[in-house]
Amino acid sequence: MTKKTNILFMNNSLYAGGAEKILQTLLRQLDPDRYAITLYSIKKEHFDTNIYPAHIQYHYIFDQNNGEKGFLSSLWMRIINKMKLSIYHSLSPKTFYKLFVKGKYDIEVAYIEGYSTKIISGSSNPNSKKIAWVHIDLEANHWTSEEYKSLEQEIEAYKKFDHIASVSKSVQDAFSRKFNIQDKLTVKYNPVDQEEIKGKALQTQHEAKTKPIRLITIGRLEDQKGYDRLVRIVNRLKEEYAFELWILGEGTQRKILEEYIHQHDLQEIITLYGFQSNPYSFLDAADAFVCSSRSEGFSTVVTEALILGKPVVATDCSGMTELLGDSEYGLITENDEDALYQGLKKFLGDQSLRAHYAEKSKERSKDFDIKVTVQEIEKMWYE
Repeated sequence: MTKKTNILFMNNSLYAGGAEKILQTLLRQLDPDRYAITLYSIKKEHFDTNIYPAHIQYHYIFDQNNGEKGFLSSLWMRIINKMKLSIYHSLSPKTFYKLFVKGKYDIEVAYIEGYSTKIISGSSNPNSKKIAWVHIDLEANHWTSEEYKSLEQEIEAYKKFDHIASVSKSVQDAFSRKFNIQDKLTVKYNPVDQEEIKGKALQTQHEAKTKPIRLITIGRLEDQKGYDRLVRIVNRLKEEYAFELWILGEGTQRKILEEYIHQHDLQEIITLYGFQSNPYSFLDAADAFVCSSRSEGFSTVVTEALILGKPVVATDCSGMTELLGDSEYGLITENDEDALYQGLKKFLGDQSLRAHYAEKSKERSKDFDIKVTVQEIEKMWYE
C-alpha cells in the first residue's frame, strides 16, 4: 500500500467565511487513500462531519466554553487560554508551534492570513513543504497587522514558506507590493463545486417576491463588505424603484445595520437573514447579486452567483476583473458609494441589462472546472 502524504491545514475558524467554505470544498475533493489530513482551527468549534470529511483529524489551539463546562473547568480553561495567548504574543512562532502543534507532516498549509500563518511559520520540521494562502488584498486591508509586533516580523514569517498562494493575480500583486516579496508567489484559484451549488440551490423554496426585483448579498457583516454604504444606497433608491434586498451573514456590524434600517423605515425592503448553512437556495431565489465590498480576494460568492446564472453588480476590488472582465460578465463600478449607487440605479432601471448579464453569467460559469483547479493545487505541493 502506498504511503499516504500527511498534510496539516491550519485555519482561523471552521465556518462562516468565504475562505472556510473554500477549504471545506477543497478537503472534500482530496483522495483519503492518498492523503492523511489533520485540520487545526484557532478556536475550538463543533466539527460537523456533514460539512467536513469524517476521516479528517481535528484539533484546535484555544478551547471555548460553550456552556457545557463547570465553574472550575471553565476557570482553568480561561487560565490556559490566557497563558497560550501570552506565549503567542510574547515569544517566537517557533516556541508556540513546538508547544501547541502536535504531529509530523509532509506538507503544512496555513490556509489563511493572521494567526494561522504566524503559527505555521514557526514549524519545527525542516523537511516539510510549507504553504501560505492569501485570500484578501492585504495592501487595501492589512487586518493581520495586529497579530505581529511589526511589519518586519510579518515579512519574516512569510519568508519561512516555500509557496505563497494568492487567490487572484490582483491579490498577489498587492501582497508583493505590501511585503516586498517577489519570489515563491503563485496564483491558485478557489475550487468551486458547481454540482453541489446547483443541487443545494433547489433544496428549499422561498416565499414569493413582494417587490418586482429581489437583490441579494452574502458575506460577513463587517466593514470590509461595505454593507453600511449598501443600506444607505438602498435608502436613496427606495423612492425611485420597487425592490427588496436580502442580506445573508453575521458579524459585528449587525446592530449598526439594524439601527439604520429601523431609523429609515427600511424594514419592508431590507431583510437581515443572518448566517445560513445553505445560502444557495436564497441566492437562486434572487434576481441579481450585489457585491459592495471595500476589499476582496477572489470573491467566492460572486463565483457562486455566476454559477447560478445571476447578474452581478460589484465594486472594483481585487479579483473582480479576473472574474467579470472589463464589465463583460458583470457590471463593475468604481469602489465608492456614489459609483455603486449609480450602478445599482442603472441595473434596477434596465431589465434588458439584467437579462444580458444573466446570460453572461451562465457563459462565464463554464470556466469553473473544480477538477482542474484541485489538480493545480496538488501540483504545487510537490514542486
